[in-house]
Amino acid sequence: MNKTEQEWRAQLTPEQYHVTREAGTEPPFTGKYVHNKETGDYTCVCCGAVLFSSDSKYDSGSGWPSFWQTAEQTPLNEVPDHSLGHERIEVRCPKCHAHLGHVFDDGPQPTGLRYCINSAALNFSKKQEK
Repeated sequence: MNKTEQEWRAQLTPEQYHVTREAGTEPPFTGKYVHNKETGDYTCVCCGAVLFSSDSKYDSGSGWPSFWQTAEQTPLNEVPDHSLGHERIEVRCPKCHAHLGHVFDDGPQPTGLRYCINSAALNFSKKQEK
């Protein structure tokens, strides 16, 4: 997905642009999905790719939406990040390369992973009840 900076700025809010295109971070406990308990899918705010399911969301206490695994068949791009003076693993959307957040190895089983994701990088699609 190749869009110009101008096209991204027209599509996204300033906060969404800062987080997804400039690898920014929203302040903890401020994102709209931190406490979301509804059933559905979390998608990339930039391209709509399904990234996470509510089935893997949990309260990590970190201040950002946290997931213990990605959506089925959606591996994220992982990039080493040394911006804070130590190595972290940044995660990006596999389709549009939007910065989403980071993954850590201190999450719950069965994966032991904690995907710590900015709400500004996500949209939520509530599952329709039958």
